[in-house]
Amino acid sequence: MLSVQQLEAGYGESVILRDISIRVDKGQVVCIMGRNGVGKTTLVKSIMGILKAKKGTISYKDADMTKKPPYQRAKAGIGYVPQGREIFAQLTVKENLLLGLEACRIVPSEIPPEAIEKFPVLPTMFERRGGDLSGGQQQQLAFARALASKPELLLLDEPTEGIQPSIVQDIQEVIRSIKQQGSTAILLVEQSIDFVRSVADYFYILEKGSVAVEGRISELDESMVRQHLVV
Repeated sequence: MLSVQQLEAGYGESVILRDISIRVDKGQVVCIMGRNGVGKTTLVKSIMGILKAKKGTISYKDADMTKKPPYQRAKAGIGYVPQGREIFAQLTVKENLLLGLEACRIVPSEIPPEAIEKFPVLPTMFERRGGDLSGGQQQQLAFARALASKPELLLLDEPTEGIQPSIVQDIQEVIRSIKQQGSTAILLVEQSIDFVRSVADYFYILEKGSVAVEGRISELDESMVRQHLVV
């Protein structure tokens, strides 16, 4: 589904990622882990095309996406839930969701039921402005907005950051249900070890902009956590 090979990326003259290679298969949940500042968000932004790759290749469903702009990647079936949610605060919940439809190849006139059925609180808030929602509700809205285009690859950047435990549990169940359906691949950036172990199949740990260790989630042991993740 996704193949990143020898990626180098950064901001201006600053190189953050060096020689990064990862892959995500159909129906798989792959987690990117690492301490703050190692390049996790930079990697996701590069895959989405928000940051241009300095070197290397990004392939999606065997098509070279390395030089494609973000909107073409979205149209191809890549959904994105950014760190910080980035919803439109002045637009209503419904309007935010309708904007998610713009990534569809053929834009439907209505929000697909499957985009919001996983977050039943959202239809009760359709006329509320996005900026009036709690952080957890905004996270659910950002997630549903990404699902509205029925993506085949979903990029989730810190989806549990700064939200209440009950909504963390809801998001965990949504990821599990998507995984169970088997048609959508997920690349997840996450700090919580327990959360990762509950949803992921495979992991990569970044250190100083490179992959330090990778493996099946069953291989993520306490020595790796202490060496690469504990602050």
